[in-house]
Formats: sequence, C-alpha cells, structure tokens
Amino acid sequence: MDPTDRIDRRRYLALAGAAGAIGIAGCLEDAGGNGNGNGNGNGNGNGDGGGGNETEETETDEETADNETDGNATGNETETTDNETAGNESDDNATDGADNETDGNETAGEGGREIVAGTASGFPPFEMVQEGELVGFDIDLLEAVVDETEYELTGWEDLEFDSLQPALQNGNIDVIAAAMTITEERQESVAFSDPYYSADQSVLVAEDAEFQPEELADLEDREIGAQSGTTGETVVNEDLIDEGLIGDDQYTSFDNYVLAVEDLERGLIDAVVLDEPVGETFQADRAVEVAFVFETGEEYAFAVRQDDGDLQTALSDGIAAVEEASDLEEITREWFGE
Repeated sequence: MDPTDRIDRRRYLALAGAAGAIGIAGCLEDAGGNGNGNGNGNGNGNGDGGGGNETEETETDEETADNETDGNATGNETETTDNETAGNESDDNATDGADNETDGNETAGEGGREIVAGTASGFPPFEMVQEGELVGFDIDLLEAVVDETEYELTGWEDLEFDSLQPALQNGNIDVIAAAMTITEERQESVAFSDPYYSADQSVLVAEDAEFQPEELADLEDREIGAQSGTTGETVVNEDLIDEGLIGDDQYTSFDNYVLAVEDLERGLIDAVVLDEPVGETFQADRAVEVAFVFETGEEYAFAVRQDDGDLQTALSDGIAAVEEASDLEEITREWFGE
C-alpha cells in the first residue's frame, strides 16, 4: 500500500465524522486486544484503540498478511505505526512453547527437565554438612539415580524436615531426598518412588548412663526427645504419650537430631527415639549409645508431587538401574561400612 494512500484514508476518516470513526475503532479494538498466539503471556495490547492510527476493516489481504507470522494471528494485526513491517516481528514469538517446557520447568538437554532436590541435614549418615558441604548417603544416591534418567539435578536446598513437603508443593523443590519413610499420611500429599532403604527405630541414651532401658515401657516418666516430623516423633506420640507413659511436657521436639543428641549428652533429656542407622552413626561419633532397637519395618523413598508421575517413574527406574549396576551397594558401603 502506498504511504500517500494511507494518509488520504486517514484524512477521509477524519472527515467522515466521529460516529463512523468510533465504530471502526471499536471493531479494531476487539481485534487487537486478544494478545499474540504464542502462549507466553506477552499479549501487549498494541491494538489499544489509538484513534488516529486505526485502519479500515477492509484493508487488503496483503496488509493483513504483513502483520502475521507463520499463520499465527498476533496482537499486532491492527497497524499502530506507518513503519510497522513483517520484518519487525520475530519468529521467536510464533514458536510453540510446548517444545521448550515440560510440566512448567525448564528443559535440560534433549527431552529432560531440570530439577532441584530438597533435604534436611543433621540426619547422618543420610544427609549432613561437613566442612561446609552437603554430603551423605541420600545425596550420593539421588545424584547417581538422576544420572540414570533424562533429568538434570541442578542443585540442593537444605531445609528443616518439616519444611520439605511445603517446599515441594509450592514448587521450590522437585524431589525430597531425606530418608523419608513411606507412610499413609504422607501419601495423601506426596507421591513416593520405589523404596531404597529399610530401617527400624532405636532408642539412644548417654554413654555409660545409669539409665539403660530395654523396651519402650522403660521410658515411662522420662524426658524424651525426637526430631519434628519424623517417624521417631510418631513413636513418641503414639506409643508413649497416647499410652500414658509420658506427658506432653516430658517430650521435646527438635528441629534436627544433632540438637537432640547435644541435649542428651548434656543430660537435659534421658533418651532420644530415632532411626536405627542414624542412632548407630551418632554412637560411633558422639558420647551416646543405642540402648535397644525395636522393629518398625519402615522404608525410605524419594518424594515428588502427586501430579509428577513422569519424575516418580524415572526415579524408580533409576533406583533399579543403580541397584543393578551395584552402585547402591558401593554407596551403602561408603556410608555404612556394610
């Protein structure tokens, strides 16, 4: 279209009267306010009804084609400046967003997805901080498992145990690797991979202490500690408090087991209820000892969001691959000496 013709049309519109111009502007506004078709939320309202810049609905097919790329109508279908050309619109806005996203997260390589893991240090040897570095059985295992998948593990978040599930639900992390026991209650809010470790519970007391319990009943009227949100805390609540063996005021909930063991060493509490392998690790490194073990048959697994079935399956397949390659045995030997 010749630029002079365009100017003449605008002059004609100005002379045609306010009523006609308003009618045309309304039609153009409806057409221009729909945003572009690339699904990325970048519809920028270029068809905002600036009165002096509208063109007639009867513009040629050639002009309409100039304002569209790859057959996808954009929010720029109505002209806003005399200099607007098809060359000003990049093919980037017409790309299919589905090719670049998987479940709302950035891709990693071909077909994979970047994920962030969450854990709760202070639970040796599964997860702990040594010389400022996050290390442990769960750390090594998850990294080995993810290496067997198309996913890419881009980082770790070290949180309090009670904060892990909320962080998973709000998208701050994508998988929990924190010796988390599979329970019916947790399965109501998260999905678990296949289990990778089995454990029982134990009771820890101060080394060479006069108090040497042999069963849960021996903990009656004693000061007991456990980590908040763990199965050890569940044992305290269900088997000690609910059974009337101790009162609510005789139980101390800790953010992590390191703090619980420190209070045990100081004589501020009489016993700590915790997972057997963790109790054995503390026994080897601190002035505490395992008084007895009681069977719970719990199993640890990685946790993901319930709607993230692809990641759940990939992690379970990765665990199987690591087991088959004997990597799990090697990691277990490194952290448990088994």
